[in-house]
Amino acid sequence: MDEQTQSPPSERRPIVHDGPGRFITRFLYEDLRGHPFIWHSRRNRKGLDPVPASASGHARPTRGIVVELRRVTWWIGVLFMIGASLFAIGSCGMWLDASFRGAPLLFTGSLFFTSAAYLQFVEAINEPHPYAEVQRGWMLFSFKPGRIGWWATFIQLVGTLLFNVNTFEAMGTLAPVRELEIVWAPNALGSGCFLAASYLAYAEVSNAWWSWQPRNISWWIVTINLMGSIAFGVSAIAAYVDPSTGSLVDARLSNATTFLGAFFFFAGAYLLIPEMTAYATKPAEAA
Repeated sequence: MDEQTQSPPSERRPIVHDGPGRFITRFLYEDLRGHPFIWHSRRNRKGLDPVPASASGHARPTRGIVVELRRVTWWIGVLFMIGASLFAIGSCGMWLDASFRGAPLLFTGSLFFTSAAYLQFVEAINEPHPYAEVQRGWMLFSFKPGRIGWWATFIQLVGTLLFNVNTFEAMGTLAPVRELEIVWAPNALGSGCFLAASYLAYAEVSNAWWSWQPRNISWWIVTINLMGSIAFGVSAIAAYVDPSTGSLVDARLSNATTFLGAFFFFAGAYLLIPEMTAYATKPAEAA
């Protein structure tokens, strides 16, 4: 039996749970004093406490800049921001000047993306027990298909690895057919992974396949990242190599949308940091 379907301990009395499809991302419960609280899977793995039921969908941060070197989330945000910055600089340079060698910057940026994505995956597999908030040891890899957070972080990690291949091979000079096989194909697959992962993350925060939660900082994070993934997808389409000519469909559009996607990912990564302060109060104190 998956741990998300096990009965919660006696100190919490579940009332109702929901989520997109078969995934459980949120449940309403009462504590021993009868106060209603909302537990959410994303908040659980981010180390944030449940929020009062009356505050559901209103997760506002208390600080804009936080330095928490011991928090995995902080490092995820910083590494993604560095990677996104390198992608933005590299793509902007190639967009303004066709002779600019932006591939090394993109490859370096992809390494930061992969580092952040792996930490994000580790954070997901090491989240406390859904109900008891008990840490069950530290793992570097685990298979947990019953969690939407596992799928979102794992798929994004695969996408970053494909970007590693794509950007590394792009630094060399290849024949059009080989460029199509080992540069464009990983780019397209990686962009597809980013799009799928971003949408799963969006569904997790939404507790449904679509929602509108403008007062929830977590919703803004996943929505902005989804927009970045869409931009990366457009970039991959525009970067298709015509084997007969060896030319990209639209190099300027590809570089411009890569820059736009990097901008969105930088913004989403930054918001991870103030998110760490969103309603970080104990249930008993909030009541």
